[in-house]
Amino acid sequence: MNLVNHQVRLAARPSGLPKRSDWELTTDPVPAPGPGEFVVAISYLSIDPAMRRLIDAAYREPVAIGAVMEAGAVGRVTASEHPRFAVGDHVYGGFGVQEFACSDGTGVTRLDPLLAPLSAYLGALGIPGLTAYFGLLAVARLHEGETVVVSGAAGGVGSVAGQIAKISRCRAIGIAGGPDKCRWIVADLGFDAAIDYKSRDVAAALREYAPGGVDVFSDNVGGEILDAVLTRLARGARIVLSGGQSQYAAQQVRGRARYLELIAARASMAGFLTPDYASRYAQARAELAGWLREGRLTSREDILQGGVRAFPDALLKLFAGQNIGKLILAVP
Repeated sequence: MNLVNHQVRLAARPSGLPKRSDWELTTDPVPAPGPGEFVVAISYLSIDPAMRRLIDAAYREPVAIGAVMEAGAVGRVTASEHPRFAVGDHVYGGFGVQEFACSDGTGVTRLDPLLAPLSAYLGALGIPGLTAYFGLLAVARLHEGETVVVSGAAGGVGSVAGQIAKISRCRAIGIAGGPDKCRWIVADLGFDAAIDYKSRDVAAALREYAPGGVDVFSDNVGGEILDAVLTRLARGARIVLSGGQSQYAAQQVRGRARYLELIAARASMAGFLTPDYASRYAQARAELAGWLREGRLTSREDILQGGVRAFPDALLKLFAGQNIGKLILAVP
């Protein structure tokens, strides 16, 4: 039987959220590895808010028209001419939205499927978990007893960030959309409080839940929610920007209306990219895995079926806020 490789390619630059016509499903032969290469059969694709930014013409290095859409993925090596990757190895890498990928090993990590399910390597043990870990512990330098607020608290990064705050003996307040998400982060993840931004005024709710002010804000959303939190900062607060989902598809990016609050609070606001800490991934992943084994950390993956053909709808589901936990697309 001759296998084929189905791929999703960028057909046009979207305005706002991408439409189905902005994508093209193509079929190529399954690649064969050359010297120093290996082929991966992809099992799960990570669906991330930053994907919208990657296809924007204003991005510094956008995905090219006609190119396979970029995506992190996990899979199994099926053919290899590489000395460090053998057939049967499970791996993570930026393999793109396709069923098979050929790699020279750059940026690829070998995974242990006995440590956790493969899907967890796109969630709590993957970039979302690492983003939460380094954002709070390295960038914000979290201290015991502080009040931590997390936006996008029911998503892949936010759900882990709130749990790390609790593990660090801090107070965790999550901001999420809808009663189901708010109920989940409190009842199942152990957040101290949840704010439904769809039904409550965020600044007013923070006056109730954080009367002494916000010490650390892990922001994955930006926009109006960031402005609201800026009004409730404690002295010396640290704001960590790891994403801006509300702004990625906006026709006009909104600036920070309340940024002068940083001066009065003697606060700081810093952005970072998780690969800045790549040399510490193994240490962080080992600690996250330990928390998982101990039951102190929960990794929830919202896994969609349908393979690469379902990618356009999966991305729209993410921006509609319909997922709870890390959104992942299964590739049969």
